[in-house]
Amino acid sequence: MSRLLVFVVLVALLLAGCGGQAAAGPKVVKVLAMQQAGPTPEEMNAIVAEFNEKNPNVKVEIEYVSYDALHDKIVTAMATTPPSYDVILVDDIWYAEFAKAGYLWDVTDRVDAQTKEKVFAAAWDITTVNGRIYGMPWLLDAKYFYYNEKILKEAGFDHPPATWEELVEQARVIKEKGLVEYPIAWSWAQAEAAICDFVALLYGNGGRFVDDQGKPAFNDEKGVQVLEWMVKTIDEGISNPASVSYVEEDVRNVFSQGKAAFALNWLYMYDLAALDEKESQVVGQVKMSLVPVFEAMAKQGLKSATINGSMGFSVVDKSPNREAAWEYVKYLTSEDVQKRYAAHLLPIWSANYEGEALEALKALNPATPVTVPMFKEQFPYAHVRPKVPYYLEGSKALQLALQEALTKQKTPAQALNDAAAKWVELQSK
Repeated sequence: MSRLLVFVVLVALLLAGCGGQAAAGPKVVKVLAMQQAGPTPEEMNAIVAEFNEKNPNVKVEIEYVSYDALHDKIVTAMATTPPSYDVILVDDIWYAEFAKAGYLWDVTDRVDAQTKEKVFAAAWDITTVNGRIYGMPWLLDAKYFYYNEKILKEAGFDHPPATWEELVEQARVIKEKGLVEYPIAWSWAQAEAAICDFVALLYGNGGRFVDDQGKPAFNDEKGVQVLEWMVKTIDEGISNPASVSYVEEDVRNVFSQGKAAFALNWLYMYDLAALDEKESQVVGQVKMSLVPVFEAMAKQGLKSATINGSMGFSVVDKSPNREAAWEYVKYLTSEDVQKRYAAHLLPIWSANYEGEALEALKALNPATPVTVPMFKEQFPYAHVRPKVPYYLEGSKALQLALQEALTKQKTPAQALNDAAAKWVELQSK
């Protein structure tokens, strides 16, 4: 063997042996996120760059998909060993399904008492299933009550309704005076949007989705009363009858055209309806207040009830880099990072809504002086949808039931009872 060949062999052996650790490089943490809502991809990329610089032994790589593609992308990714991703963005309604399937790492023991206390209590409802924590809350949102102040004043009212009964009274006057034909628009299409509105109304009537044993309770007296009220408002011409085909964007468009005095929608609507003259004909007229409740509950001291439509970031249980992935999740959701990147994201930390931190949040964009205080006031009254592993199928059954009642195919009681029977069937599988 020539000296040159011996030298090459020795170098190769050294690289394979002593150089093995260097060749491996930093641990790669792959993240699956959503491209719309919350921080922009550019902001998310900046957070990744910060983390990578502070943690040279870890390299985070992030991928974005649309919300509509996210659930199935996660399920597909879990079929490989190891899974294709180490960190995933999870919608509130998927946590029970994914926890049961073994997709998510249980981080209950890694969340200290101080963190639990400093994060909004309602935020932990997102990532908690059966008392166990499966990630950090991240993208906080709820549905809010919007009203057109100009229309209310023209109708003779100087305040928005605090109860749904008061809304009906105001809506009747608005309609009688011809200010708008249908005073309120809803997201009542046969879609998840209708479930979200139903949650706000159901809990505002003292109802609940499931009982303490996990059995459906949305078809009890409280639930039937709510659905009967929904039908009645359409019959009376208070609710826009086209609501049975509307989702949130339809509601925003109708409200932004000045064709509704009231609307229930997510936080994103404020920027577009209240501030954007290209998108809205009612700029300067849009106000927000707590989502109303029914009068009986108001007398018991309940101020509001709404839907918690939030998400969380979780570490994949079978990830070979769980510890590194958890460090990234903690960094992404940390108080400092959330405070600095809050232009399109409401922080999960209650301290960010106090004193100088609150003033800093208000200064981030023209909407935040209104939306940030409103979030702090509304979010404690936000309710999550049931944490059941069959939620997606159960939701479809309830969506159908709401549609059948709203279009007079079934009575509210029959429609809800049929949906509840489907939930019992799904629960038994």
